[in-house]
Amino acid sequence: MPEVPRSLRKDAAINRERLLTAASELFAERGLTVTLNDIAHHAGVGVGTAYRRFPNKEAVVDALFEQRLRDVADLADQALDDADAWHGLVSFLDRSLHMQFGDRGLNEIMNAPVLGLDRISAARDRIAPLIEQLVDRAVRAGVVRPDLNQSDLIFIQLALSAIMDRTRTIAPDLYRRYLTIFLDGIRGHREASTPLPAEPLTANETHTAMTRKRREATENR
Repeated sequence: MPEVPRSLRKDAAINRERLLTAASELFAERGLTVTLNDIAHHAGVGVGTAYRRFPNKEAVVDALFEQRLRDVADLADQALDDADAWHGLVSFLDRSLHMQFGDRGLNEIMNAPVLGLDRISAARDRIAPLIEQLVDRAVRAGVVRPDLNQSDLIFIQLALSAIMDRTRTIAPDLYRRYLTIFLDGIRGHREASTPLPAEPLTANETHTAMTRKRREATENR
């Protein structure tokens, strides 16, 4: 099989990134209703070029999800490198919220049935251990309440993403008010923490809760 010229490989990679950037911008503005033709036009490439890089819009969504997954993992690794356990935990929450749930498109991507359960399972297996390390380190340092669980951070993000989605055009920074309230609730060094009325979910239970709508959508097809 003849080798593909380096210039063509480079052009293909550039076009792929242009298409992903265009898709991210359009999804942020209009959600997942845009078509691959729309993405190609916004990227300034031909429709044929778009279909050579991605067979359909679902493949674009999947690629963006994988890209964001790597970004979240990078944020977690950076937070773990922070010498201050509390600062690392807070910076991870703040930066991942801003990146992952900061626009309509990414919020829809995170809940899109087209991703499939296998992809979401892979995300859980990749991200959950990093978040668990962040929480365990903070617990050992005594900077968070001793009963904090990695699943708590996931549901805090879920709650704040709903606030961001509903107030983005009215008060885009409002979620920070509630992030501060949540952070006060998980912080350690108090005389006594109010006992929590329910046990945290396990990683598998969290996965089941987070994918319920996706599974129902798949079963009802």
